[in-house]
Amino acid sequence: MEYCLSDIHGCYSLFCRLLEEIRFGGGDTLYVLGDIIDKGPESVRLLRLLFSMPNAYCIAGNHEYDFLKYYRGLMRHARDYDAVLETLRGCFPDGALLDWETVDEIERLPYFIGKEQWIGVHAGLPCHADGTLVPPKEASVEQLVYDRRFKDPDVLPQRGKCVLYGHTPVRYLTERDEILLYPREGARRGSDKIADYCKIHLDMMTAKSGVLGCIRLDDCRCFYVRENR
Repeated sequence: MEYCLSDIHGCYSLFCRLLEEIRFGGGDTLYVLGDIIDKGPESVRLLRLLFSMPNAYCIAGNHEYDFLKYYRGLMRHARDYDAVLETLRGCFPDGALLDWETVDEIERLPYFIGKEQWIGVHAGLPCHADGTLVPPKEASVEQLVYDRRFKDPDVLPQRGKCVLYGHTPVRYLTERDEILLYPREGARRGSDKIADYCKIHLDMMTAKSGVLGCIRLDDCRCFYVRENR
């Protein structure tokens, strides 16, 4: 089975509970659409887990992109690389776990995932005047990680692949912490086919809401775990 989620934001324990909920195993595949770090208490521990999983594929969101801009700025003026690592460790509550290997893995993250029936980006994709999607290879990194327009309910690209994304909490649109699926014109609501959706919005505002969700791409079923508060 294939699963997709976004914006875990350092919520390591909740992420592990979600893996248990979906019974994630070696024959499954997980796609994570950025913003793995910041806000939550265990960003580095979460990164190291994901980077150790051979069947997990991650892309960078705006928080990883901003971290890399900060890191590269430090390196331009660095005389002591150990001091740079210590400064980077100060970015996270569990920063003592950060090592150069993890920094290098962050730097290698792509900015989109392209599959036969869907595209995964962090924030969204721009659209042409006729409503078709700009291919992710032609979009700027800033558009892929910062876009705030794509999540609007009136942006409903009818041609092209389904786009999965996060970045803006769904609750800002619906007042609910639930994955939001947008059916194409003429498609049946509740369809189990990803091709029947033009876009799927995945950000659960996890670090604040205590809710983490993912979608199973094989049948478009959504799964959730919640913190006990």
